[in-house]
Amino acid sequence: MKIVGSLFMGVLLFFTVLNNAIVSSAEQMDTAATNNVYISADDLLPSVTARSAIIMEAATGKVLYSRAIDARRYPASTTKIMTLIVALEKGNLDDIVTVSRNASRTEGSTIWLEPGEKIRLSDLLYGMMLVSGNDATVAVAEHIAGSVDAFAQLMTDKAHEIGATNTNFVNSSGLPDLNHYTTAYDLAKIAAYGYRNPMFEQIVSTKEKQIPWADKGYDRELRNENQMLWLYKGGNGVKTGYTDAAGRCLVAAAKQDGVQLITVVLDSLYMWNDSIALLDYGFRHVQSVPMVKKGTVLKQVKVISGDKPSLSLQTDASIEVPVVDGERENYRTVIDVPNRVSAAVKKGDPIGKVSIFYENNEIASANLVATESIGKKSFFLQLFKHFAGTVDYLKHTLLLS
Repeated sequence: MKIVGSLFMGVLLFFTVLNNAIVSSAEQMDTAATNNVYISADDLLPSVTARSAIIMEAATGKVLYSRAIDARRYPASTTKIMTLIVALEKGNLDDIVTVSRNASRTEGSTIWLEPGEKIRLSDLLYGMMLVSGNDATVAVAEHIAGSVDAFAQLMTDKAHEIGATNTNFVNSSGLPDLNHYTTAYDLAKIAAYGYRNPMFEQIVSTKEKQIPWADKGYDRELRNENQMLWLYKGGNGVKTGYTDAAGRCLVAAAKQDGVQLITVVLDSLYMWNDSIALLDYGFRHVQSVPMVKKGTVLKQVKVISGDKPSLSLQTDASIEVPVVDGERENYRTVIDVPNRVSAAVKKGDPIGKVSIFYENNEIASANLVATESIGKKSFFLQLFKHFAGTVDYLKHTLLLS
């Protein structure tokens, strides 16, 4: 009975919290004014309470909705998205990190790291992304760059390389600092870049994870603080954040029918509701459109010294692209293959590729592979054909003379 009673109370508490968190659009519109949100007359989502908000399609970078997306804001723990990207690109997931006293004393949210504790880099990444461990970000920064300052410079450099040029990081955690800022647009661009790395998606979409806890006799139990993983169909990231200076922040993401959307809300009163409204709007206006079907023959090339003169090339995978409101004219197909290939060739050998470009950016591609095997002509067969050709030429010449 105690178990049943506890289960009932737990379910009741969950739905009570959910009911309090998800309020009506009318209430959001009433409270938006108290958050000093300027809503223009042509704003398509006036119920959104965030001071800055954006919807971005990840593959193309297409912005589907925006509000004050270039206004500088404090990112709070959404900072950790860039911490993760740099760690994945600069670090080795199997590295063993020795936790410094400095890292263990980091203020704010924590995974309770202890000085001298040895822990894998990958476990630290889960700790900082699922439960926002600030101590984990410092341990990561010191391991990869020697110091938080040096690591923050790597973060800023990477942000600018991605195109997030209105961003500056001074720490790896997101703790408040006047010189630590970003924009909704930059955060969306950073997150979209992250999804190019399968390990990024794996970490930020993980709901629960156990990682070691040295000398405790049991593991750390991590449960992702990003409720969008449970609240939204296809939810697969990315990071929550809050400080008094930043307000409630959320970079959310969902993937449906091959379309990956990123939403950002900064300084939001109702970040879950805002993010759900943004994702709903986004998926209404974008769809996955087939561009190339697997097995389609797109090109023929000449074969040098082959037992056949030419070779057909076909796609080894289908390609679908996200198209916003039917804007298919912004896409173009580019086929890149050599003029000729040398025998021998095996069926399935990659010879070239077909790419789909949105404006000037490649967003998808597939290999073009050989549809059949072509052997190399034997030396004697080539010699015989050459000799026969010479004889024919001489006969023709003599007859004419």
